[in-house]
Amino acid sequence: MDKDRIFGTAKEFAGKAEGAVGDATGDAQTQASGRAREAAGAVQDLYGQAKDAARDAADTAVNYAKDAYENRGETVRSGQKAMAQTVQDNPLGSLLIAGGIGFALALLMTRQPRRPPPRWRYYN
Repeated sequence: MDKDRIFGTAKEFAGKAEGAVGDATGDAQTQASGRAREAAGAVQDLYGQAKDAARDAADTAVNYAKDAYENRGETVRSGQKAMAQTVQDNPLGSLLIAGGIGFALALLMTRQPRRPPPRWRYYN
């Protein structure tokens, strides 16, 4: 729990108490001061909640990244097994896809590089 949440809740409670005292005594200035303190406490509490939520989200992301890094070998192996199973289930489709990829790569590697258009120079 963030300290802003604690202080915000305390300010909000103090503001409510001050507003209640102002209501009981009929003092408009004390009522207004209490309501202002209550609002400031609520804002500070919300700010603390937002900081807690951001911290929790960052911790979750870090833990997810650590798990992915630690289990990277297992993930690769499971992907290889899934691909091998797909090739075994549909060998003709796999062969056609591999041939298409090879053909596309051959076209990309044998293509002439693009040259910029010639610049015209006028000599006097």
